[in-house]
Amino acid sequence: MYYLNKDIWFPEVSLASKEGILAIGGDLTPERLILAYKSGIFPWFEDEEPILWWSPNPRFVLFPEQLKVSKSMTQVLRNTDFKITVNKDFEAVINNCSKIKRDGQKGTWITNDLKDAYIKLHELGIAKSVEVWLNENLVGGLYGVDLDNGVFCGESMFSKVSNASKVGFISFIQNTNYKLIDCQVYTNHLASLGAEDISRDEFLKYLS
Repeated sequence: MYYLNKDIWFPEVSLASKEGILAIGGDLTPERLILAYKSGIFPWFEDEEPILWWSPNPRFVLFPEQLKVSKSMTQVLRNTDFKITVNKDFEAVINNCSKIKRDGQKGTWITNDLKDAYIKLHELGIAKSVEVWLNENLVGGLYGVDLDNGVFCGESMFSKVSNASKVGFISFIQNTNYKLIDCQVYTNHLASLGAEDISRDEFLKYLS
């Protein structure tokens, strides 16, 4: 385990543990977060825990051309009353993501410090949000980090009504030119949409 101080650096990702934990500590400044994402690293920790930095192997990703849209979801997309926007209300999206209860988690990993950090990234044009509206109400969305190299690093999504987050995610991918969506670690939800494991080394090639 590597302990970080105020210096902006990370150890080689090959030194991560079997679980994917690379380092502990440091801070959530924009400079460190940008370096982390460009190096294949992301923060993931729960409230009242120290900052944990991860670089798992394998890496769970989605190639946009491999996106799977079911017949039922195609109908939803075609006939939906949902309205999709990008970067209209980043703070509302990340706040809603932090409040969603998730299986296997006692609390939220989107702490107040983490929210402040990503809001700063958004103000710098690096973090991006997708909003899903129904009757002028925000009912779903997602946010992540745009590395400006064809890779979008998804962080979290939420849904208040059926299919809202799926509609936002699918619409976002179908209307952008990313070569790779970083999903970080396996979830059944994203696997059903076509996400798959690739090696960390292969993932790093996309970052460079």
